Amino acid sequence: MTTVFGLKNCDTCKKATKWLDRFNVAHTFVDYRDNKPSPETLLEWAGKAGGFEAMINKSSTTWRQLPDNRRAAASDAEWKLLLREYPQLIKRPVVITEDGEFSQGFSDNGFKKRFNID
Repeated sequence: MTTVFGLKNCDTCKKATKWLDRFNVAHTFVDYRDNKPSPETLLEWAGKAGGFEAMINKSSTTWRQLPDNRRAAASDAEWKLLLREYPQLIKRPVVITEDGEFSQGFSDNGFKKRFNID
């Protein structure tokens, strides 16, 4: 089953889950404010995303309001701490399929390709 990680009030997450419902893709939704990803999970996601910086939604209000020293995380430990404290910084949604394939974000065409929908 596909797992969608995001925020329940996020419009992009809502669009992604509605798309999955419409195309009958079995999925579960995990709000990562309520169920924060473990440091190990964050490290795994960062590896698949191309690093912690690639996981960050830098256009978010939360990111822009962070002090410069927090935005300049220099180690995996600092990134993990930051993302556990502010999970809303993670680009949404994070989608993990049963085979472990990872992706971030939502687009109709991207999901059609990912889930082999014509």
